[in-house]
Amino acid sequence: MSLTDFALHFHHFGLAVRNIDSARKVLEGMGYRCGKDVYDPLQEVTLVWCEHAAMPAVEIVAATEKPGPLDSIIAASDASVYHLCYGAASIEASVSAIREAGIRIIPVVPPKPAVLFGNRLVGFYQVKGFGLIEIVEES
Repeated sequence: MSLTDFALHFHHFGLAVRNIDSARKVLEGMGYRCGKDVYDPLQEVTLVWCEHAAMPAVEIVAATEKPGPLDSIIAASDASVYHLCYGAASIEASVSAIREAGIRIIPVVPPKPAVLFGNRLVGFYQVKGFGLIEIVEES
């Protein structure tokens, strides 16, 4: 079995941070090009998209002043890779394929439009034995 069985391909790492500027400085020092801060009101986070010609993309994710799910992630550390993101033509089809393979996948945040990705749908899922994944719909 491979990720192609689930019609997924790697998209980016999600990096939860307390301080966007510190993370941006480190990534830019590694040769990443980072965009501007983008506030996503549906996710209630501030995001920065960072790309590199030879390394995987990184999405910097910072909590807002409101309590939210990132609080527990950055409580013990100022920054942590907390999700892997995969692209799919259909979130529903990929989630169904994972379930049909006998893997437990639990929705954490149902698919909703994401400002950073041109309002394409993104959903977050806890995958038993693997961790938190985000799936971004690319169709």
